[in-house]
Amino acid sequence: MREQPLLTVVRCAEAAALHWRVEQLASAGVRHVEVAWSPQSGWVEQCQALQGQFPGLSLGAASITTAAALADVRAAGLSYAMSPLLCPELLAEAARLDLLLVPGVMSPTEVNLARRLGCGLVKLFPAAALGPGYWRLLAGPLAPLPFCIAAGGLGPADVPVWLAAGVQAVTLGSALFTAGPEAALDPQLALVLQALKLASAAASAKNADDPDSPANTGPWLPFSQA
Repeated sequence: MREQPLLTVVRCAEAAALHWRVEQLASAGVRHVEVAWSPQSGWVEQCQALQGQFPGLSLGAASITTAAALADVRAAGLSYAMSPLLCPELLAEAARLDLLLVPGVMSPTEVNLARRLGCGLVKLFPAAALGPGYWRLLAGPLAPLPFCIAAGGLGPADVPVWLAAGVQAVTLGSALFTAGPEAALDPQLALVLQALKLASAAASAKNADDPDSPANTGPWLPFSQA
């Protein structure tokens, strides 16, 4: 995650369309892909198939709001799950299943509660409605803030803006593809990925000269090595 602070969400009911979109993201160089959970039968099997077809991806689940959805994530063998909600009971169930669940937060109260519940990672949602300066405003009264993934209504052009504003990662969803049956990947994503790659290389070179830099001493993240 430190090398590529970008997550993507794919939401498709049809298996072939789901595979095609994941394949496009993998070919573009995306590393972290979330498959939106669906109550329809076959979701677990689709996720298991994707893991076999794309072993280089860090595959997770999106839109997790119930214990039943968590059970499906566990059955599918996915490495993490994201929720739009902050629900203590759901976090407890995820811990029981030995799953990493990243909760959604919006208000200062939710951020503080997430921290009290031991959440080292949170999803700021819906980010587009809050603006890129929102997270930094919370730092004064609430610091230290948890690792923040901005999500909800963002497009490729928003990635550098939000990272510069202080969040640690950004999630992109529907804006990744054009509408219609022949959906195409937004060409701007390639530019964003290249910029992130260059930034990561520059940071690595700097950290090699300064092993005590924050990037080398920060908290360990369960899916940061993908």
